[in-house]
Amino acid sequence: MEELIKKAEEKGIDVEDLIISAISRIDPQDSIKLRFEIAKRFLSEAEDYLSKGDIIQSSEKAYKVAEEVIKALAEKFNLPEYQQALREGRWYTYSLANAAGKLALSLGKWVKEGWDSAYVLHVWGFHEGKLDLENVRLRIQDVKNLLENAQKV
Repeated sequence: MEELIKKAEEKGIDVEDLIISAISRIDPQDSIKLRFEIAKRFLSEAEDYLSKGDIIQSSEKAYKVAEEVIKALAEKFNLPEYQQALREGRWYTYSLANAAGKLALSLGKWVKEGWDSAYVLHVWGFHEGKLDLENVRLRIQDVKNLLENAQKV
């Protein structure tokens, strides 16, 4: 099994996401709960990395929080982006951005703010490593608000 997972990850396949998608077909409520649990774990990791001054890993973990939250909300509201992800077996970043925009229109600007901050962290904190600690901390707060508000929905 470990060899299969390793091979899948080498090919760019998100094994965890595949399993959650499979669960979603059987029990959508369970998969939504799993996504929130994963998001909380990523937030804890982001805050831990941040406390150690590791802005690169903190930024990526915070992005993963937003990714899971948007996926969970898209599934809950059965957005077209969620249906596309089911059909294609994966999520695309543009689909997450489109879903976040649609969710913000119905749920509030906290969705867009959380997603936008997470994306800035992903690009400028993780990939480019250009954000300073204060900017990472500020944007992680938006991501935390995204998770907290989404859990109330």
